[in-house]
Amino acid sequence: MPKKSKRKWSQDVTDSSNAMDLEGGVFKKRSAKKIADSLKKSAEQSDRRKSGPFQSAMSMLNFYINRAGKELSKTRLSTLERAKDELRKDFGKQPKH
Repeated sequence: MPKKSKRKWSQDVTDSSNAMDLEGGVFKKRSAKKIADSLKKSAEQSDRRKSGPFQSAMSMLNFYINRAGKELSKTRLSTLERAKDELRKDFGKQPKH
């Protein structure tokens, strides 16, 4: 029986998404603005995404947040949630409140 990998499938998706080429460590950045800017750049440059750049970038961010779940500290989660608002600003969308 083959040895199981310690990595989760969600980590593989985050690392090697066929939808977008992500900058290494994008979700580890301390600044919500830098996370959003990196995701925006990746989404706009991708020719493999199946939806618009905004939707692709937001989906990847939500995917990461949902998969990391309880492993995220409150501070990290807060930064990632702020990155959603930064993404909306970057794409000219209104933040939802």
